[in-house]
Amino acid sequence: MPPRVTITTIRPAPNSQVNQKRLGRGQGSGYGGTSGRGHKGQKARSGNGKPKAGFEGGQTSIIKRIPKRGFVNQDRRVWAPVNLDRIQSWINQGRLSSSPTKPITARELLLSKCVHNAHDGVKILGDGASQLTSPIHIIASRASKSAIEAIENKGGSVLCQYYNDLALRDCLKGNTERLKAAPTRKTDILFYTKWQNRGYLSPEALEKTPSTLMDSRWKILSEQLNRYREQTYMMKIRSKK
Repeated sequence: MPPRVTITTIRPAPNSQVNQKRLGRGQGSGYGGTSGRGHKGQKARSGNGKPKAGFEGGQTSIIKRIPKRGFVNQDRRVWAPVNLDRIQSWINQGRLSSSPTKPITARELLLSKCVHNAHDGVKILGDGASQLTSPIHIIASRASKSAIEAIENKGGSVLCQYYNDLALRDCLKGNTERLKAAPTRKTDILFYTKWQNRGYLSPEALEKTPSTLMDSRWKILSEQLNRYREQTYMMKIRSKK
């Protein structure tokens, strides 16, 4: 029978406690005098004793000697391209299907392995338009003019919707509880409020999109952002005069 646990019988686990390393307390401890640092020199001084990364003793470092070119664009976006012939091939295999009330989104494309990484969003391209035979209904981040024309000629529909990182993650995981983000950058506002881009905030898109796919905020956002677009356009005209 194990002994009764009391205050007097509780002990730390074996090897769980290490004695403090006391420096400069006499030669008998082995860490007196120079405290285990040796005699003088850079590593014997107080502080870290180590130079920062890239320091080469005072000479010009390799980082400064290498020529620099270009810059890193913080607003750069990488789209996951999908061609029409690939979508048609997936439909023929039964791996994709669409309807006006249940269009193809980035989630379906990723789950069906039509794209292997959504990156910053999906862009529909018009390559292989001659092989497109089915009317497809799709919601993507971007779509080329040739892809829009080919899809609509077959009786399908295209809607370009804005996704930030969090909204795209929710789309890929099928989460619908969170409020979807709205475009805030000027370039995004101008893109998604134009019907020629099939932007979801254009007045024409609000009329043609089924109510089951529309968010309750879309009409309000459309009015506000289209008003902003008209104001910026008028400001450009006045500045030219």
